[in-house]
Amino acid sequence: MNKRLIVITVSLVVVLFAGLELKHRLHTEQTFSKNEIRYGTSGTADVYELQGRLKFLGFYKGDVDGDFGYQTLRSLKWFQSEFGLKADGIVGDKTKVKLWEATKDWKAKHDELPPWVPGSSKGNAPANNAAGGGAAPSTGGTAPAPTGMTPSTRLGLSLQDMKLMANAVHGEARGEPYIGQVAVAAVILNRVNSPSFPNTVSGVIFQPGAFTAVADGQIWLEPNETSFKAVQDALNGSDPSGGCLYYFNPATATSKWIWTRPQVKTIGKHIFCK
Repeated sequence: MNKRLIVITVSLVVVLFAGLELKHRLHTEQTFSKNEIRYGTSGTADVYELQGRLKFLGFYKGDVDGDFGYQTLRSLKWFQSEFGLKADGIVGDKTKVKLWEATKDWKAKHDELPPWVPGSSKGNAPANNAAGGGAAPSTGGTAPAPTGMTPSTRLGLSLQDMKLMANAVHGEARGEPYIGQVAVAAVILNRVNSPSFPNTVSGVIFQPGAFTAVADGQIWLEPNETSFKAVQDALNGSDPSGGCLYYFNPATATSKWIWTRPQVKTIGKHIFCK
């Protein structure tokens, strides 16, 4: 009899917790899409929701701009560590539930959201595309909403790879025009994809003699937001270098060999070549 009572009690507890978990998941599905939200995602309703809730709790101090950049990543990891979650910077099911539970009283400022975000006061919009595909309709000539697929997923790069690329861009090209910083990031990716170079970001950057910033230690300077954005744009497919594998500063270059490479264009102080 006692064993039967214990079994019934345990079963009831399991059903109760399962019911609570289902209820929480239903709430989070009304709040977020089913997609994981990762560093680099830009323009989706999920990112606005994430930033708004983190800001409500005091973890995020920046603008709710829909850009999952480095500042949002740091804020998310801080939240995860404080709430007993794995601080991996990825918004999965557990993080969504914790965010929803901690911010039940939060309401978005709908007048600040772009027209295509659900709930915006600026126009009607489709709900989050759970599959991450498709684009919102054009609104007053603005660009379609991004699909929400993160470059790190598409190219198989880790957050560490992206951070290292930002370090390299900052060490090599800070002070250059923004398009020149994107071009430097693109050169790194072009080398990763070339059979003539190592096939990893770290292999390319730390290849002996490849980058001045590695040789003089500037690779370890803390990158700024612009460097991270330049990396993100390169990951999204922007290549102002035109597919180049090399670049150099003619005022400081000591290698005669680099002058033999076919030159494609000059951006700022750098000449980009094949």
